[in-house]
Amino acid sequence: MNKKQVSILTLLVVGIFILALLNAQRIWSRIDLTEGKAYTLSKVSMDLYKEIPERLTITYYLSEKLAKLHPVPGEIEDLLKEYEAHSHGKIRVIVQDPVKAGTVGAVEQLGIQPQQIQTMETDQASVATVYTGIVLEYLDKTVTIPVVFSLDTLEYDLTSRIRSLVRNTSRDVGVIVAQADKTWSGDYNNLSQALTQAGYQVRPITAGDEIPDTLPELFVFGGAEELDDWALYRIDRYIQEGGKVLFGVNGVFVDSRSNLEARSVKDKGLLAMLSSYGVTVEPSLVLDKAALTIPYQTMSPSGGMQLQLLRYPEWVAVLQQYANKNNPITARFAGIDLYWPSPLKLAPPATVQAETLASSTPDAWLMTKDFVANPDMAMMFTAERDKTQGQKPLVAALTGTFPSWFAHKPKPTRPGVAQPLPDLPQAPKSSRIIVVGDGNFATSLIQYTHSDRNLDFLVQAADWLGNDGDIIAIHNRAPRVGRLDAISDTAVRAQTALFAQFLNVVLIPLLVILFGIVRSLRRKSKGKEEANVISA
Repeated sequence: MNKKQVSILTLLVVGIFILALLNAQRIWSRIDLTEGKAYTLSKVSMDLYKEIPERLTITYYLSEKLAKLHPVPGEIEDLLKEYEAHSHGKIRVIVQDPVKAGTVGAVEQLGIQPQQIQTMETDQASVATVYTGIVLEYLDKTVTIPVVFSLDTLEYDLTSRIRSLVRNTSRDVGVIVAQADKTWSGDYNNLSQALTQAGYQVRPITAGDEIPDTLPELFVFGGAEELDDWALYRIDRYIQEGGKVLFGVNGVFVDSRSNLEARSVKDKGLLAMLSSYGVTVEPSLVLDKAALTIPYQTMSPSGGMQLQLLRYPEWVAVLQQYANKNNPITARFAGIDLYWPSPLKLAPPATVQAETLASSTPDAWLMTKDFVANPDMAMMFTAERDKTQGQKPLVAALTGTFPSWFAHKPKPTRPGVAQPLPDLPQAPKSSRIIVVGDGNFATSLIQYTHSDRNLDFLVQAADWLGNDGDIIAIHNRAPRVGRLDAISDTAVRAQTALFAQFLNVVLIPLLVILFGIVRSLRRKSKGKEEANVISA
């Protein structure tokens, strides 16, 4: 055996040994070639083992049939293995087919939802019931992710839930609907479902009722005309105790259920309180060229009624390029649709930091008086455009210790209530506030205008209000798509597709053929040289 054969044999033995180790799962690794390492665990996820005193179990309930039909379950399993590999023995991953294990009933009781998929067997289409969900178990507590079929937010979903589970903290969000013509159950079903799917427990709170200090965060919709001092004191005290709040509030009231009547808001104190915190919701309407369309009936030339789509500038489409990319809430901002929004003005006190999260386009303008919202009077929409045109802040975030609106004031009282309100804390705690100049953007109008991106923003806002910064940063690690159809410029996309076709169909085959010809010629040349040596 010559030296070359010994080297080849050694390499083969080493290769077989490595493959054996991999097969035994003693060594496990994956190579992430995506831009930004989107499929590699972030540092906070890798370091979770430092926060876990006892072993945590992740059970991935996966139907074998689904795993054979689609590659995503395999990618999910790979990600779970990374959690296990980096956990120093603190995380155990189990993959189980509920049907094979005979645990379907127990799995469904845990909240794993069965899914229906269409399959093809022996040239016949059939519908199969499959499972793809995750259950986290720690000590005597469990958390369920009912359906998992994407890597887009899976790391965030897992890491945030693991941390909450280990710390025994709740993922609760309170909601106050302070709008006379709206209710949580009747007008906010889309938001309720979105928050529930994101792992939040929603707790509706009646305006004026006690807000628990342990509640991580609170959404307040409306309230300028409905919240009295008693209710405002509850909210102000909650903020002084470190509670985080999102306010969706209008500076102009538009009656969406009665001929779109528009008028100035008669503030009972909420707008004034927000101004003391550092953000003023101005008493005007923002109109923009970047706007939604609405179906509108007009008179046809024949005298009948016809339906047409009308650009409605009072329903503003906030575009992603006008968002603050440095804030985690809007780092992956896809846009938001606002209905009769009001502009914001930031003037924070010394203890508060404020920043604009999203703005209108530079072509927006204001309606500051003689408010009109009915499309029949569209000629009045542009009356103040020349004087007020410019970019308008619409969403803002504030962080710090907020001055109490009720400091040095007597506690409010309420007729019929004998028990006094609790005292304000001696010193305010650090808090966070988000203000959106629109009290309607989370209502059922979302369904009417197909504005699901509003729900994405609200879930992102809930995450920022209630979580640590390192958890929120996971959201910003979305995979960058490398597909040709992601190129927006049609000319560039066509050129790139043509080059890719030439590269794969023409150039690469030619190079292979050329390599074969060169190799063949070298062999012939080497054979002639050996023949000449032998004959000599």
